[in-house]
Amino acid sequence: MNRGPQTGISLEKTLREWWAESIRQRGTATTIEKLLGELWGFLRDSTPEQRRRRYGDVAYDWDHRVDTTSATVHWRSRLLGVFHSAYQPTEPGLFHEMLEGLGIDFVGYTFIDLGSGKGRTLLMASEYPFRRIVGVELLGELHRVAAENVRKYASETQRCFRLEPVCSDAREFHFPEEPTVLYLFNPLPEAGLASVIGHLEQSLRQHPRPVFVLYHNPLLEGVLLASLALEKMGGTHQYSVFRSR
Repeated sequence: MNRGPQTGISLEKTLREWWAESIRQRGTATTIEKLLGELWGFLRDSTPEQRRRRYGDVAYDWDHRVDTTSATVHWRSRLLGVFHSAYQPTEPGLFHEMLEGLGIDFVGYTFIDLGSGKGRTLLMASEYPFRRIVGVELLGELHRVAAENVRKYASETQRCFRLEPVCSDAREFHFPEEPTVLYLFNPLPEAGLASVIGHLEQSLRQHPRPVFVLYHNPLLEGVLLASLALEKMGGTHQYSVFRSR
């Protein structure tokens, strides 16, 4: 029997962990209301009309002969995304605005995307002379697509050729001891993001170095603002920029 793409993540365990964390934060009544709202949103987004709308992000794929659109994500991965973080590819113009706004020489820096999905940001980051580029994705289906995209991607403007898609939990990721540009597209619930920032703080204490954080769709910006290891540089309503102190 074809069970669809395997992700290596238990849907039952994911829901159980989400439920426990939500009960702790919000209480039972609000958690039930939120769960019903999330499931209704998932069903609404599963209609043929909504799927056609998700193909609106396909222009980058046509230009580069890759698959980074959200429209072709399997239903199981989309449902897991309801309780982790829904996959949505980054718009190229905004990505370049964020990176170039840092005003730094990327030579010697490692680019890391936690929650890298199908790898679009890895491909776009390869247009800059990073030391290397790492993408960490929890869902096996998305990771496999990202690895294939990296394998077949070719561009005349590519300047970094060391792209490393990794299938792993961002909460368990060990930050490399090198200057870093960290990209976050709101990849985790609050507790998970706090865990990631905690690991980054520990890494910075042990190995002080320049680290820049680009936080796209900064719904949980307070987690970063509360960090003693980071300070906000700027941003817009679409993203926030932080750097190590």
